[in-house]
Amino acid sequence: MFRLTWGLFLALAAGGQNWPSFRGPGASGVADGQNLPLEWNVEKSVHVRWKTAIPGLAHSSPIVWGDRVFLTTAVSSDPNTVFRHGLYGDGDPAADVSKHSWRVYALDRRSGKILWERVSHEGPPRTKRHPKATFASQTPATDGKRLAVFFGSEGLFCYDLDGKLLWKQDLGVIDAGAFNVPVFQWGTASSPIIWRDLVIVQCDMHQDSFLAAYDLRDGRQVWKKPREKALPSWGTPSVFEVGGRAELVTNGHEYMRGYDPRTGEELWRLRGDSFIANPTPILAHGLFFLVSGYRPSKPIFAIRAGARGDLSLAAGQESSDHVAWSRKRDGPYIPTPLVYGDYLFANAIQGVLSCFQARTGELVYQQRVGAGGAYSASPVAADGKLYLSSEDGEIHVVKAGPSYELLATNRMGETLMATPALSGGTMFVRGRHHLFAIASVGRP
Repeated sequence: MFRLTWGLFLALAAGGQNWPSFRGPGASGVADGQNLPLEWNVEKSVHVRWKTAIPGLAHSSPIVWGDRVFLTTAVSSDPNTVFRHGLYGDGDPAADVSKHSWRVYALDRRSGKILWERVSHEGPPRTKRHPKATFASQTPATDGKRLAVFFGSEGLFCYDLDGKLLWKQDLGVIDAGAFNVPVFQWGTASSPIIWRDLVIVQCDMHQDSFLAAYDLRDGRQVWKKPREKALPSWGTPSVFEVGGRAELVTNGHEYMRGYDPRTGEELWRLRGDSFIANPTPILAHGLFFLVSGYRPSKPIFAIRAGARGDLSLAAGQESSDHVAWSRKRDGPYIPTPLVYGDYLFANAIQGVLSCFQARTGELVYQQRVGAGGAYSASPVAADGKLYLSSEDGEIHVVKAGPSYELLATNRMGETLMATPALSGGTMFVRGRHHLFAIASVGRP
């Protein structure tokens, strides 16, 4: 029987108003009861409650707790710092190693007013980044009392919700980059997660990859485990509780793994992932869904909870006692998929939306969304609709069902890289320069 994780329980107990971490409760990306508008107009401020300018360059998503929205950014002192979105294959790192300011913001959810701003760190970055990445790509997480903020090589920080710094930890240089060209530094993106009184981080890099848990109250390291055969990856881990057992599920190069979040003990592993692993594990129907999409291997695995040992499939095998089903060619490269009802939806970086029967893996449809372009933000869903954000600044609204139906296309007017947050009848959308609040008339 599925049992809620502590963070998910708190979020739901608060009346469904909270979106406490990347992709919301349980990383599901789903929050019904929002009554969002089908269409809006940024230029004319139709169904745009507010927009607030945020300085710097960041792909971290907003999170929401109560009447506050939290997000992070990294502000460069170089006015010519480079950022390039779109579909391209070169991976030379951006050259900007000038002094940066890593910052945390709290905004009023109703007005968009900045309530407080804190500088977590200042100085030159300790590594370079991909030109499509940022030095603030990790989404913060909160339990309603404390706010965990991870800036990779610049450290792990914990604040209270009024902006008081409670503790910080230097985790060392986290050198993540191209698996086949180690000198190409691409930066980090795996977000922290909170489970009970632990904040957990996944740090996969060229050497000495590790998974670690810190006491949320004082920053004390509770456990740290090496991740052998784990080249750089960027997926956020997830904790799920099924059948009375908590499992910390991680994506990664070569092996996907499950751990005991209390101790870091490895419970199971499954071989077959891509060289680059980005999407976050999700849970639905008692199955862990793990995907990646770096060619030529683009797998999707549906893993039954409660497994132990090596779950790797033999050549030609697509399922087993612990693997409900798998596919080799349909996994998305960057966006995390979501399950809505009976269907698993996965959006490729090229904007091809795939719909599968979640329990069996049967392909229902594949359809290109919009006129092309790139998609890095993960889809979110509410009230029978999917929201797909393109890097070109469009949010496509698609019916969440077994047949493809594009309901609307809304233009935000700036590049979209971050995943939206859904809370209390509002969709919070982070663009290249602004944070937007989209809501129907009369919603807070």
